Amino acid sequence: MTEAIGADVHVTIGGQPAGALHIQDVRLHFGGVTALDGPSFEVEPGEICGLIGPNGAGKTALFNCISGLYRPDSGHVLLDDTDLLARRADQVADIGIARTFQNLGLFASQSVLENVMGGAYHRTRSGFLVGSLGLPLMWREERRERERARGILDSLGLDHLESRPAAGLPLGTLKRIELARALMVRPRLLMLDEPANGLILEEVHELAGLVRALRDEHRFSVLLIEHHMGMVMSICDHLVVLNLGRKIADGRPGEVRNDPAVVEAYLGGAA
Repeated sequence: MTEAIGADVHVTIGGQPAGALHIQDVRLHFGGVTALDGPSFEVEPGEICGLIGPNGAGKTALFNCISGLYRPDSGHVLLDDTDLLARRADQVADIGIARTFQNLGLFASQSVLENVMGGAYHRTRSGFLVGSLGLPLMWREERRERERARGILDSLGLDHLESRPAAGLPLGTLKRIELARALMVRPRLLMLDEPANGLILEEVHELAGLVRALRDEHRFSVLLIEHHMGMVMSICDHLVVLNLGRKIADGRPGEVRNDPAVVEAYLGGAA
């Protein structure tokens, strides 16, 4: 199933080649609570890296540090030689880092196309609202991004929904819409936060094939938080395991699966 889906994916992403993500001794506290206790690891260009661990391990906190939503107390986060911690969230997107969220960030009243175009908002000179005023340059920018969004929707099999409001669409479809919006960033690094959560098994298989096919075609890197171990083991080249904010394992999926510390902390109870 996944191979067939992968064979059908053709979407022009553009952007720069994938870079290497470097996480170095990142520490983050909220009052007396330690969210991140010094994890360090790397994601190689074009790699799918799974970031796994029990709830409360610090996975989403680390995502928020990478994407500019949190500022850690210490440590370094680099994409190649670019210091991500010195940039705002919108500037991180400019560099080519895109992410999805556990709780879908779509606007229910907006059309599918409008939601996807929101992924390019950081790149337009003054946003699409100014374009609606009729200024020629802004209008051309909006038209260009609209065509890119339509192309991505077509590639993901969502073109027939472009005029539909997001409200009322099935969860699996909404997940693809959010993925389409992330692709509008022209990612060098795509960060997916529990994309399989709430999906039925067939949808998980389809999503896994889609993510792998997009990576294979466009060679961006992927950092994936996911509890569905079937998906993780099937598409990840590399796994990093966090527990209580610390890294407890780092390696190939087969190696990590058999690590006693990982089995005790996480995999022994994972579905």
